Amino acid sequence: MSAIAAALATATGLGGAGAVAGLVLPYRARIPVVGALAAGVGAAGAVAGVAALGGGRWAAAYPGLVPLAGAHVAVDALAGWFMAAAGAVVAAVAVYGIGYASGHGAHGLGSRTAQTVLPLFALSLLLVPVAASVSTFLLLWELMALGSLLLVLAEHRERAPVRQAGVWYAVMTHLGLVLLLAGFALFAARAGGETFAALRAGAHHMSPTVRGIVFVLVAPAFASKAGAVPLHAWLPRAHPEAPSPVSALMSAAMVNLGVYGLVRTGLDLLGGGPAWWWLGLLAVGDASAVYGILQAAMASDLKRLLAYSTGENMGLVLIGVGACGPFASYGDAPLAALALAAALLHVVNHAAFKALLFCAAGSVLHATGLRDLDRLGGLRARMPLTAGLFALAALGAVALPPGNGFISEWLLLQSLIHGLKVPGVAVAVVLPLSVALIALSAGIARPCSSRPSASASSPGRATGGPPAHGSRRR
Repeated sequence: MSAIAAALATATGLGGAGAVAGLVLPYRARIPVVGALAAGVGAAGAVAGVAALGGGRWAAAYPGLVPLAGAHVAVDALAGWFMAAAGAVVAAVAVYGIGYASGHGAHGLGSRTAQTVLPLFALSLLLVPVAASVSTFLLLWELMALGSLLLVLAEHRERAPVRQAGVWYAVMTHLGLVLLLAGFALFAARAGGETFAALRAGAHHMSPTVRGIVFVLVAPAFASKAGAVPLHAWLPRAHPEAPSPVSALMSAAMVNLGVYGLVRTGLDLLGGGPAWWWLGLLAVGDASAVYGILQAAMASDLKRLLAYSTGENMGLVLIGVGACGPFASYGDAPLAALALAAALLHVVNHAAFKALLFCAAGSVLHATGLRDLDRLGGLRARMPLTAGLFALAALGAVALPPGNGFISEWLLLQSLIHGLKVPGVAVAVVLPLSVALIALSAGIARPCSSRPSASASSPGRATGGPPAHGSRRR
């Protein structure tokens, strides 16, 4: 058995064991046991991803696992990249979640339902990139969507906004599923098979019109999962109302799979496409980056600010993926590779600093019961470690050296600047605009990310006291 297969088998076994533990163990035992098993799921997934990035490949088919079509799985370097990022986030957040859930009683994230769903959701984040057929992909995609929805609703009995956020999320995620069903059904029908290998081979014989329709159907669904404008409405509602470890998993790992879907379908299965596909995606990325950071700058809710920041950063990633397409269609492979590398690097960088930011926000909520920046202050003396980690993560978010976000945004700008030589009127208009908008978003991000730090250090503002016994925290 290969290292990838062994690691994935381990992750699957641990995920199943975690679900059983969450279902049958009493409150005091289930939180540490489920947390440890979920952390193991993440660690095993990260090992599988690193093995794939090191040159390992693995594929398998299980004819009886899924009715009619069976299950097909495969791991390559692209899948490994997203698996490694998701696995690292899951492992870290699961460990953090043990202490977080233990302090909130047998409700919310500590409830039997949430603890049963949590390891399955963590496992789905790792397995979506492994799918190698339409039916397997859609099944795992829906498992991920349903798991995240149930976790968002973990505290629905306590607060009406949680229920409202759940409704928004359910509608948007299942609208995306309908688009994926339509797009992949058309793709599989014209390709003559539903495995990714059949789709990849059949795409070369399809008419440009059919390929364009497939892309137009699936791209909005994947972009919505990434929190892109205008199908982003679920993101600033669901992320703030979910328990903070769930917010971290969604914002640092789940949204990345929208990017994975775009890259896998558009660049791999469809084999690229005309420039208008990618210029449209680039424009969506521009709008998402600017809209996200403007909304973050105006937000007074700490977790809503971080949610909008996720939209901004996913916009930057979509700019890189969108720029890759026209560069490749005009024959500049090195420049296309640079743009895609910048986008994929920013996926990992964003996952690192956003997971840390949401966990730090959860610690603030646990200590004060507040997430209103106008009511927080003086926390640096009370919570020096949290303040220091938040500042470290914020440095990555504002793309300043030595923060980890700097290098990926700098590479993205370099690819766009060098892309100005690519011919075409549309490219000549869109690329300079994208450069300007990235600079604008980076400029706004600096004072925006400094606001939580200022709130933490300001002695003049009211500070939250210890949360009342039995109160619910998100």
